Amino acid sequence: MDDSFLQVDDLVKQYDTGGEEPLTVLDHLSVTVAEGDIVAVVGESGTGKSTLLHLLGALDRPTAGTVTFRGENLFAKSDEALAAFRNRSVGFVFQFHHLLPEFTAVENVAMPALIQHRPLSDARPRALELLDLLGMADRADHQPSALSGGEKQRVAVARALMNEPALVLMDEPTGNLDAQTAAPLHREIERLSREVQQTFVLATHNPALASIAGRVLRLEHGRVHDAGPADELALTEGTSGASADNA
Repeated sequence: MDDSFLQVDDLVKQYDTGGEEPLTVLDHLSVTVAEGDIVAVVGESGTGKSTLLHLLGALDRPTAGTVTFRGENLFAKSDEALAAFRNRSVGFVFQFHHLLPEFTAVENVAMPALIQHRPLSDARPRALELLDLLGMADRADHQPSALSGGEKQRVAVARALMNEPALVLMDEPTGNLDAQTAAPLHREIERLSREVQQTFVLATHNPALASIAGRVLRLEHGRVHDAGPADELALTEGTSGASADNA
């Protein structure tokens, strides 16, 4: 495994609240993620798990600090270059599915490939394979308005895996899934990590999902503490709160 795959150094994220002092969500946070790792980030709601994922995936820029991906400082890049990086190298699963309502489920899954100007005829078999993995094969040609909340989330997970990105960031990906539906996703994450060295960073309150992680990072007071393998203490903190992380 390549320990220099993803390196975070002294990451700071602050928000202007209109008061004298800005709100500091991430406070000189540093962490290294090796290629092929499955890392779970746990902590109480509102501690900044979503903010951290957004910065790792270059959806937002930090107040200070660096995120280095395979030796390149992401935030030295232009916005255009970051957009290309996200499409090529990162898969996202957000707390809310963000599906495009005018497209079918299979078209939504294929969208990352279509953005790369690959024809739908080439992308459709892989998209259907992913939908089948998540028990959605019979819903492939339905639009989001005809899907339940859990079905929409499964489509969003399939979309994140479409381009086989090196880094997959998942923000409560199984929040709307029951245990039986989530189990194949957990197995696929483990397989992709093991066989093709895909790297996963998962923000979650779900003990079953976090249990597949090789490392658990507990986010507290703007910094992460390495809890090692999944353990009960790390997984139970914050589970009584809402699943949404508004930071």
